Amino acid sequence: MAIMKPPVLSEFSKQYSTRMVTAFRYGSLAIAGIGLIQAVIFALIGSWLVVAMEVAVFIAGIAIYILIRRGHLAFGVLAGQAALMVIAIAMGLLLDVPTSETPRISHLYLLVLAALGYLNYQRENSRAQLALIGLCLLSFIVLSSAHLTSPYVVLPEMVHTIGTWANAFMATTMLAACIHAMQAEFTRKDKFSRDLMDALWRGEFHLVYQPQVDVSKNTIGAEALLRWNSPQRGLVSPVEFIPQAEKLGLMVAIGSWVLERGCLTLAEWGETPHLRHLTLSINVSTSQLMHEDFETFVRGTLAKTHADPQRLVLELTESVMVTDIELVIAKLNALREMGITIALDDFGTGYSSLSYLRRLPIQQIKIDRSFVQDAVNSSGSASLVKNIVAMTRDLERTVLAEGVETVEQHDLLAEFGCIEFQGYLYGKPMALAEFEERNMGS
Repeated sequence: MAIMKPPVLSEFSKQYSTRMVTAFRYGSLAIAGIGLIQAVIFALIGSWLVVAMEVAVFIAGIAIYILIRRGHLAFGVLAGQAALMVIAIAMGLLLDVPTSETPRISHLYLLVLAALGYLNYQRENSRAQLALIGLCLLSFIVLSSAHLTSPYVVLPEMVHTIGTWANAFMATTMLAACIHAMQAEFTRKDKFSRDLMDALWRGEFHLVYQPQVDVSKNTIGAEALLRWNSPQRGLVSPVEFIPQAEKLGLMVAIGSWVLERGCLTLAEWGETPHLRHLTLSINVSTSQLMHEDFETFVRGTLAKTHADPQRLVLELTESVMVTDIELVIAKLNALREMGITIALDDFGTGYSSLSYLRRLPIQQIKIDRSFVQDAVNSSGSASLVKNIVAMTRDLERTVLAEGVETVEQHDLLAEFGCIEFQGYLYGKPMALAEFEERNMGS
């Protein structure tokens, strides 16, 4: 799928800036360091329950750091928040009880965790994250309002006083750091949005082309993939700018540019004997498809560029199935009347059902790369892919396997009855001139 399918990246690089990842790493080490230092101090005093809790803080900080290092930042932050929330509540109930001389102070860490949660929620909307934020705030209200005492641990008054000042300082510093991180992230996103809005008008987008082949590995077409080469940022991953473009409402304009450029290329191929047999697949986002003037724009673009609609393939994701399905069917039928082929991309990862497949005027189904790459090593995945190919053929649709990287994968898919393929085995996305040159002799 052209616009929406970028190269595979690690989880945290999809959602977080390098600065943010670094901040979370150092923050987790700081938490571990605070826990270790305080564990040593209270061990010298002989308060072993406190030592146990501080050791738990140390372990939580190290665990978060390891998860981030291994690329699981979102999960690491979420799990770390949950663990630290429990520890903060336990400290507030068992250790940091208010006295006539010193107030409870450890519950301030719950505000830090809530602020951290909000920052994380801005990057990845999650119900679990939202629930943790709510629990942190509720716990803060309870601990700051109720005079709860504990019979289990009674700290010396001097230790309690020093701890109150130390925790107040650390919690306030950490909260200030979270606020600074929020401001930095909002500023970054705001500038990123402005750069993205200007990119289309400055001509910073370009298309690359990945070959699609038949069972004999002869090139039968290509998929156009969108790239952004920013003068300030360099090459920006589609994973980073596509979601933001959707939020800003830019996908209709960007998608229209992609379609027009693709049709111009298709028209040029039609005038070249060695290229006129090729098809070109172009992504259409859900917001673009559902725009009221989309069919009119497509018809006008075909007329203006003189591209052959019989060689044009428009790819949709399964997300179209959660919109107005009757309107989607009407729009796709209008495109089919123009002679355009409709493909369903990343099949099996979203909302597909047999009833939808039977109703939607789709001619091609693209098997998601995750199924393709598992098929060689897993009998279950292999059986699933085989059944998808058989089902697709029974529905009189063509099937194309994406993400093929090895000869073994190609041969297995061909054995299952797949006749069209795409992946690094046949060629990585390349500039138009390179793609045309390698196919001029075919």
